[in-house]
Amino acid sequence: MLENIIPKQFLSFYHFVLAFIGAVLYRFPSRRLIVIGVTGTKGKSSTTEMLNTIFEEAGHKTALLNSIRVKVGEKSEPNLMRMTMPGRFFIQRFLSDAGQSKCTIAILEMTSQGAVQHRHRFIDLDALIFTNLAPEHIESHGSYEKYADAKFEIARELARSRKRPRIMVANADDKEGARYLVLPVEQVLSFSLGTSKPWSADERGGSSTDAATTGGHFRFDGTDIAVNLPGEFSLKNALASATLARALGVNTAEIASALSKLRLIPGRAEEIKEGQNFTVVVDYAHTPDSLEALYGAYGKLRKICVLGATGGGRDTWKRRVMGGIADKFCDEVILTNEDPYDEDPRAIIDEVASGTKRKPLIIMDRREAVRSALSRAHPGDAVLITGKGTDPCICVANGGQIPWSDAEVAREEIRSLLDGKKHV
Repeated sequence: MLENIIPKQFLSFYHFVLAFIGAVLYRFPSRRLIVIGVTGTKGKSSTTEMLNTIFEEAGHKTALLNSIRVKVGEKSEPNLMRMTMPGRFFIQRFLSDAGQSKCTIAILEMTSQGAVQHRHRFIDLDALIFTNLAPEHIESHGSYEKYADAKFEIARELARSRKRPRIMVANADDKEGARYLVLPVEQVLSFSLGTSKPWSADERGGSSTDAATTGGHFRFDGTDIAVNLPGEFSLKNALASATLARALGVNTAEIASALSKLRLIPGRAEEIKEGQNFTVVVDYAHTPDSLEALYGAYGKLRKICVLGATGGGRDTWKRRVMGGIADKFCDEVILTNEDPYDEDPRAIIDEVASGTKRKPLIIMDRREAVRSALSRAHPGDAVLITGKGTDPCICVANGGQIPWSDAEVAREEIRSLLDGKKHV
């Protein structure tokens, strides 16, 4: 690994030079597109998907790069790289492909770790959305303050952009939002559910086929906008998207129409429906805040929760905390393997379990854990499977990867369960 053999200051310069060479090689493609960045701890992928839906509704041909997929025009492929901002000129090549495919808008999910490696540099942004900030990647960044600074570097890239007007949209309800709201650009816009009343984030309920299962709504630009996705967090992501889209000229009717049509974002509170009479959800939730928000969205249901931890070698402080959240919100807790990397998987799970008051069920085989959760569900219950989202593999020792899909495994195990009941 380069990080182990090259001094930090030289490594930073190396990444900077790579970013510059990539931009030169592809002739600064961001200058020929409307480029929108989305950063924050939570909600980045969902917000980019909402933006994509809105701009497509408005007639734009779009390109999208997030942790879920890579899309250029009509061509869309799953992001199997486990990297939101891939290096080695990938982003510049993506933007170049977008321009050559006659896309008018490119939407990028942008991360702090990508910023540390200068992968945000030499991208002329037209706009940036800041969703929120919560403690994450503390070990890799060194402190929460350094993590926050790495995120803000992306905002500085907007300030350096040649584009005019440059638009900053920030969450006024987040403690870090004020920093973004004084960015020296032409338009600075805030969003807050507090100024979008009346709003409601209805809790999910009923079976997977229950038509009464709802999302929520909020008031925007004099219009009531429906969001058919669960939780208050979905409303915040939708409001951020609506605020920026309106600033870029999309009319409110198109925004409302687009958001009402969006009913599934892979790996983000994704409901798995195979004809079962209980709710099954796969979600990426990997921070305490996001885990609590997801559980709260299904607050009225009896919950069986399957979770692991945040991955080996990182954010170890979260483990006990997330165990405590599951213990508080879930009726049954099943702890399982997630991404141990080079750590002992059982030691990680024991740390998560140390945060619980009740003794959780520990099943290290993740498929078996999902199967057990499904078998324990009664009509009207919710099985919530968190931590992986759309991740395509489980990362184990010595760089090993086990192909994996929480959603597909859940579908297979539901079908097997239902088939078994038919033959009883």
